[in-house]
Amino acid sequence: MDTPSLYDLSPALRLMGMGLAVALGPLAWLWLRSRGAPPASRLRALTLLTLFLTFDLVLFGAFTRLTDSGLGCPDWPGCYGHASPVGARAHIAAAQDAMPTGPVTHGKAWVEMVHRYLATGVGVLIIVLALATALQWRRGRRSGGQAPAGARVLSPWWPLATLVWVCAQGAFGALTVTMKLFPAIVTLHLLGGVGLLVLLAMQAERYRQAAGGAVRGLGRGLRALLWLAAAMVGVQIALGGWVSTNYAVLVCNTFPLCQGGWWPAMDFAQGFELWRPLGASSDGTPLAFAALTAIHYAHRLFAYAVFAVLLGLVWRLRRADALPAQRRWLLGLAALQLLTGLSNVVLDWPLLAAVLHTGGAAALMTVLAWALCASRARAADVAAAPSPSTVREVAA
Repeated sequence: MDTPSLYDLSPALRLMGMGLAVALGPLAWLWLRSRGAPPASRLRALTLLTLFLTFDLVLFGAFTRLTDSGLGCPDWPGCYGHASPVGARAHIAAAQDAMPTGPVTHGKAWVEMVHRYLATGVGVLIIVLALATALQWRRGRRSGGQAPAGARVLSPWWPLATLVWVCAQGAFGALTVTMKLFPAIVTLHLLGGVGLLVLLAMQAERYRQAAGGAVRGLGRGLRALLWLAAAMVGVQIALGGWVSTNYAVLVCNTFPLCQGGWWPAMDFAQGFELWRPLGASSDGTPLAFAALTAIHYAHRLFAYAVFAVLLGLVWRLRRADALPAQRRWLLGLAALQLLTGLSNVVLDWPLLAAVLHTGGAAALMTVLAWALCASRARAADVAAAPSPSTVREVAA
């Protein structure tokens, strides 16, 4: 007699197969493009490719959330037990007939599953990066540290930490579905995506340095300002994620006033009660409008401070003639965030502006991580110019 299986692993295995198929194209392109290159150059190229596709994944995750497609397939990892919405079309049709504007429709199911395919593909790339780095690092150890510069790679702990991070990110993705868009989980999922970008950006920059790229020495005050900007942008991303996951964008649809005043009625205690379901407080009562207002306005007020710090950072970097590429990116992304943030408020949350606002925030954090990794604090602040043999300009 056959014993029934307690768990059906076929949807997970099929999803893994789809992720592998998604990753094979970029991997084949990279292999053809990098044939004959030193191992460190190939690994840096793989890191940059993974960074690019992870950023695309963050953008598509924002699109999934903003089109209310997060529950397009209400189970995980498959869609009603199938690897794609094609096999689940009868279940999706029944759910759509029962609630035509509900969370489950054919279009939303495809958006959700494409997001999962992309996420699994990025996971495959990170697995390849971790394995390739470990193998090359082991070869270097066997050579007694005499490997040529082009064969030297980063410590395998970097990609291993990235692999652990992406596994945790996948777990949060599953919880996002199974816990029905619990705001704290969805916000942590967004922050996890940004953290993954930071890890990959740091590895790409360290590979550049290992290949002989320069590291810019910054004064301690400027370096501290970089750290402050990174911390504030991280907090602002968390606040923005809390606004989006609680659907609080349109509670203030004018600027600079909100609901006709500078300080509208707000309930910060209920608005920032972190562990509660979507649209309700922890005791099950509906979330008050004043709580949604507090969520929105906290993000808006903190945005003023973040924008001021970013402008001050760009000005200080320009005066120091430091990190020209990074400061141009910071200025452009700060302008993008200002424009898209205003568009979300006064134009009733247009989809393009909302997706770009999330992407701009993720890009800001990535550039700040790049700037921090491409620079270091000088041992002492001196008036004389630093020696070009020890401190050089980062390539634009």
